[in-house]
Amino acid sequence: MNQPLVTTAHPVTDRVREALAVTLRGCEELIPKDEWVAKLAKSEAARTPLRVKLGLDPTAPDIHVGHTVVLNKLRQLQDLGHTVIFLIGDFTSMIGDPSGRNTTRPPLTKEQIEANAETYRAQAYKILDPSKTELRYNSEWSDPLGARGMIQLAARYTVARMMERDDFHKRFTEGRSISVHEFLYPLMQGYDSVALKSDLELGGTDQKFNLLMGRHLQQEYGQEPQCILTMPLLEGLDGVDKMSKSKNNYIGITEDANTMFAKVMSISDTLMWRWYMLLSFQSEAAIAKLKSEVDGGRNPRDAKVALAKEITARFHDAAAADAAEQDFVNRSKGGIPDEIPEVTLSGAPLGIGALLKQAGLAPSTSEANRLIDGGGVRIDSSTVSDKGLKLAAGTYVVQVGKRKFARVTLA
Repeated sequence: MNQPLVTTAHPVTDRVREALAVTLRGCEELIPKDEWVAKLAKSEAARTPLRVKLGLDPTAPDIHVGHTVVLNKLRQLQDLGHTVIFLIGDFTSMIGDPSGRNTTRPPLTKEQIEANAETYRAQAYKILDPSKTELRYNSEWSDPLGARGMIQLAARYTVARMMERDDFHKRFTEGRSISVHEFLYPLMQGYDSVALKSDLELGGTDQKFNLLMGRHLQQEYGQEPQCILTMPLLEGLDGVDKMSKSKNNYIGITEDANTMFAKVMSISDTLMWRWYMLLSFQSEAAIAKLKSEVDGGRNPRDAKVALAKEITARFHDAAAADAAEQDFVNRSKGGIPDEIPEVTLSGAPLGIGALLKQAGLAPSTSEANRLIDGGGVRIDSSTVSDKGLKLAAGTYVVQVGKRKFARVTLA
């Protein structure tokens, strides 16, 4: 017989327990757990959905798979019937989030923010159900707040508490500059929760201070405080650093299906299971069964292929995922994909380094030479070892690494 998780004014049913399990899957922290259980129980008893908020500042034009860890959680809670609020921080982007930074983050222009926000919205809807998503921009309430409102808001938090924040404290003790406007960022993000009357706010582990600020300000404004759910930062393809474009260890959710599939296949067998927990929509029981089979001798490649197909199909479709699998098999056997870019160049005879650069297969001739030294360049399936090679007029299939191909016609 199931025992109540906590004492609440409403019964903790099996549906509440299921919702709690969905909430906790893969999460880092749920604060405070008992209050979230009480909110879930009240929501079910009243048949009123809870308001679940995720805010993202459109600081870059593209979302990568690492960003989807929190978006996936949002979708899971959306599927349970709760109201999901996808908040685009167009106002807070103009301040610049100092989280985890050793220096002041440069603010974006209004034009950059608008362009990035439109891209974020389109990409987020690859995961969220647009018909069940409340899309908001925090300029809606932040702009009207004005100077008077900003001063009144700032009066609700102390400098001493603000300086407890790790990145501020570290920068202060190291003598690094902290601009006054950076103190406004967590205040404004916290005020978003007041404006939206959120019941739960999601974020990465690096956002914990800001999420707690929202809970504090809701209490200051006489609201029932939100609970907060932090999700881990996903390790990138290297399995070491968090996924980041700057580290070049990422999968962009707008990348082509073949590249996406191949990148998933490149991760380690160990990292694969963490990705399953944070990125897959399979049940925990199904993942545990698959892991048990691998531990019992099944080829881990089978599990990785299933994960690669699931992720690829999510951002493309099942047919594209199947085709990407076949493309990966062909490449692993040294075959040439059915469809590769066609490039026409002039200047024959042309040096191999210049050809790779002009064909977009290497960022520079020096990088092209490095790839040749590493045995990573092939022409018509033959490995190139001579950096001084000059190619006469003709058509060649050029391959760099395992995934880059081009049919180059040189005149």
